[in-house]
Amino acid sequence: MEVIADLQIHSRYARATSKDITIDNLEKWGKIKGLNLMGTGDFQHPLWRKEIDEKLQEDDKGILRTKSGFAFLWQTEISLMFSQGGKGRAIHLLIFAPNKNIADKITKYLGSKGRLDYDGRPIFGISCEQLVKDLKNIDDKIEIIPAHCMTPWFGLFGSKKGFDSLKECFLDQSDKIYAIESGMSADPAMLWRFEEVADGKVNVVSFSDAHSFWPWRIGREATIFEVPELSYDNIIKAIRTGEGFKATIETPPAYGKYHYDGHRNCNFSCSPEETRKLNGICPICKKPMIIGVDYRVEEIAKMEKGFKPKNAKPFYWLIPLHELISFRFDIGLSSKKAWAVYNSLIENFGNELDVLLKVSKEEMLVKKFDDGLVDIILKNREGKLKVKPGYDGTYGEIVMEEQKKLF
Repeated sequence: MEVIADLQIHSRYARATSKDITIDNLEKWGKIKGLNLMGTGDFQHPLWRKEIDEKLQEDDKGILRTKSGFAFLWQTEISLMFSQGGKGRAIHLLIFAPNKNIADKITKYLGSKGRLDYDGRPIFGISCEQLVKDLKNIDDKIEIIPAHCMTPWFGLFGSKKGFDSLKECFLDQSDKIYAIESGMSADPAMLWRFEEVADGKVNVVSFSDAHSFWPWRIGREATIFEVPELSYDNIIKAIRTGEGFKATIETPPAYGKYHYDGHRNCNFSCSPEETRKLNGICPICKKPMIIGVDYRVEEIAKMEKGFKPKNAKPFYWLIPLHELISFRFDIGLSSKKAWAVYNSLIENFGNELDVLLKVSKEEMLVKKFDDGLVDIILKNREGKLKVKPGYDGTYGEIVMEEQKKLF
């Protein structure tokens, strides 16, 4: 069976998230997006855990289900802030649990390290190495994946507080890390150039890091699995070994908030080449720029651009459907017209990912959808939408211009 999974979700109790995130809303919009598996998010938070227990029932395969059968996986994200190698570090990690019993043990462990009630993504002052060692002592089936691995402030390879390699970060526990999460400002082709990925030691997964349930947030990045049946063991086996791992859905890296270098407050951004000419100094404020993912990749990469590992999985560049509608008609993302067009597409073709990936030009035109919108949807599918790169916390923007397909 095909499983399209978004396994990086937050609850309404995490900082900077929608107050309307509920299990019901995640299920409703997950179905509309085209997902059939989502992470619970924040399972250690006491109030969110109460909602999980009220709304979801765990089966004997470690999958949590709503009354209608929509599937969730035990998942949370934590922030580790610590010193290592003479430098302050800040790393976000995803944690997955095989069942309720192990989720309880993880919660008890995290509770011994700090408060769990103030933020759905709590902060702990322990190292990545120690966390992995402690969790693996609880159960080897627990999965730990570095989240949005390239973002400057909280990514494993981030330019501000990250590391240059998996080994440098996790030390003796690095062989317990089987995958890294690409994040919006990077894609697998960029990460294939890193030593541990090039060697086939780790896979590249992709999830949304959604802070709301709206379809332009959830599922904007996802991983596609092909497994005999939906179970925790099958999903984790696919992540660890690649068996049953089919592909990932990625936003174009330039669309992410940290792809280029620059300063948001100065309204200035530039390419890595220009950054080198400027010696990393913003020409507006004369202070060091925030170095983005594109630049950072070149600092770490061991392989030449274009290198592809033997075990590399396909991936699709996709910008969310609402963004395409907004661009085509020059209207607000959540305007009445945007919703009217979006809802019509969903009513006709089932879900958003089917529209983005599968529905033919002829099928859309016969339903009398706008020619220009259909053209944009197809260009999006083919990786031919040009994007002005995002930087320093600012999302990239679509620019209607042909771009060479890169995958």
